[in-house]
Amino acid sequence: MSANATESVQTNPESETHQPAGSPIEAGKSVESVDLESILPGIEAMLVSSDRPLKSAGLIDALAVHLDRTITTKVIEEAIARLNALYDAQGRAFRIEGVSGGYRLMTRSEHAPIVAAMHRSRATTRLSKPALETLSIIAYRQPITRAELESIRGVACGEVVRTLMDRRLVKITGRAEELGRPMLYGTTRQFLDTFGLASVKDLPKPEELADQMEQSN
Repeated sequence: MSANATESVQTNPESETHQPAGSPIEAGKSVESVDLESILPGIEAMLVSSDRPLKSAGLIDALAVHLDRTITTKVIEEAIARLNALYDAQGRAFRIEGVSGGYRLMTRSEHAPIVAAMHRSRATTRLSKPALETLSIIAYRQPITRAELESIRGVACGEVVRTLMDRRLVKITGRAEELGRPMLYGTTRQFLDTFGLASVKDLPKPEELADQMEQSN
């Protein structure tokens, strides 16, 4: 795929489009084609400026208002693919990844050690080893009760769980259907964001996650 090629994506009038409420786009107004290259800088700028994943709907809203035209989800997907192809061709240190239901500009895995070293040097508060162990157990066994968690670790975990909740890595997901209805714990979107996961289904092997947690800490 040439970095200088200009591609037009034909939009199907019957395909799904997203038009933000209150946008200046006139009723029934649409565009037969979208110059893909023209929207790449805008998408890239939004991703660079955001400290959290951006959903397709948010990208579409901003582009639709700016360009005064409707944009489809398919066009966003094509644009993301084009940007990643450009980054690959240029040997850039980052690419766009699907994270926590949205898109985020992230450094490539081969640069993780040096990025982690930088963050470690800047960090003022880090998760302790007990907190990392507890978080790992919750991630793989969720939803899990505190009693189950303490049975696995062999020690009381109340204070550690509170720390993880304060860091927005763990949350209460419900109550167990057993005597006393104890609370169930699980990971949060912040957890997915922190470790670069699209969903808990993408969790790596336990030992790999432990290494990743150490680097992120």
